[in-house]
Amino acid sequence: MRILVLNVGSSSIKFQLIDTDAAAIAAASDRRFARGQIERIGGEAIVSLEATGAQPIKSAVALRDHAAAVEYLIGWLVSDESGVPISRVGDIEAVGHRVVHGGERFHHSILVDEKVRRGLEDLIELAPLHNPHNLRGIAAARSVLGPDVPQVAVFDTAFHQSLPESAYLYAIPYQLYRRYGVRRYGFHGTSHRYVAYRYRQLTGRSRDDTKIITFHLGNGASACAIVGGQSVDTSMGFTPLEGLVMGTRSGDVDPAILDFVGAKEGMNLRELDVMLNKQSGLLGISGLTADMRELLAESAENGDRRARLAIDIFCLRVKKYLGAYLAELNGADAIVFTGGIGEHSVEIRRRICTGLDWLGIQLDDDRNAAAREGRIDREGSRVELWVIPTDEELLIARDAWRVVTGAELPG
Repeated sequence: MRILVLNVGSSSIKFQLIDTDAAAIAAASDRRFARGQIERIGGEAIVSLEATGAQPIKSAVALRDHAAAVEYLIGWLVSDESGVPISRVGDIEAVGHRVVHGGERFHHSILVDEKVRRGLEDLIELAPLHNPHNLRGIAAARSVLGPDVPQVAVFDTAFHQSLPESAYLYAIPYQLYRRYGVRRYGFHGTSHRYVAYRYRQLTGRSRDDTKIITFHLGNGASACAIVGGQSVDTSMGFTPLEGLVMGTRSGDVDPAILDFVGAKEGMNLRELDVMLNKQSGLLGISGLTADMRELLAESAENGDRRARLAIDIFCLRVKKYLGAYLAELNGADAIVFTGGIGEHSVEIRRRICTGLDWLGIQLDDDRNAAAREGRIDREGSRVELWVIPTDEELLIARDAWRVVTGAELPG
């Protein structure tokens, strides 16, 4: 089944076209025909397109809205120019959408019908920065492909619906949860779920026999404790702001800081929210950039103190969550790094894993330097260390196939 995977933002669309079915999933032989992104929708958009085996294409195209962007994208996919083995719109058999927030209503990926669409609209107040754009993508795909092409919502929050009450409730008046759903929802669930699956595939372990801690480290960053294939704790909370230090997000802070800074700086709640989400994290500490690669270069080449400080705080926060989850789980089989930083930064993995000898965690420097996917721990390490590239788009495509065909969704 040829499935178009869409990840829609406020002015962007990331996409992949993936062919998958039961046999492909079993043999891990899914075919990826094309990928790319469209940025700055609403004006002169920047379009980056790449078909398997072909040179990437980058161009500027005037695209007034998301519907126009999806129409342009699908027009390219079915054209001779793309080289993709589809020739008409009808060859796209389903669309899988990344949807950030499913609240407590959506525990699994689901076919989008009118009832589901209304449910997503009801959740906008929980994710005002994300769900409206996800809904816009669903509407755009339906407009271009027609109502007969099934659309499937795959939720970032769904994987964390297995959290126990003790992990998802905050120590605030309980009625705030009952009235307004104030609780930990967790995010990056599709990524954590994928690397947990991939770890079991690589090691031959069963779901029931697996206890791991996963770190999705990128511009957004989160930790997840996974037992028996289920999320039992995670660092992101009511919003993606909580937890680890990120590119521009603060992660955990004392909430009393907001009242103090608001009074001192004359900032209202909206301005404070922007500060925490857009002006903090690596960018806020360093005063230079949110890009970890640039910070590592500044620290190494120029000895920039604040660049080094941002890196140190980032790694320390990961270590603190690692220690907490090891205590919560009474140990783990493995620690898995994924995401842009987790997959590609040899130095950040080294800093996080150094000084954990008391826990029996030992990094192998040569393995770490060479890793693309595989173990990076030294022989005899009490806990395995892994690098596993995430593939959220593949998981979304597989879920879309399962939902459309009625196959059982994994837990």
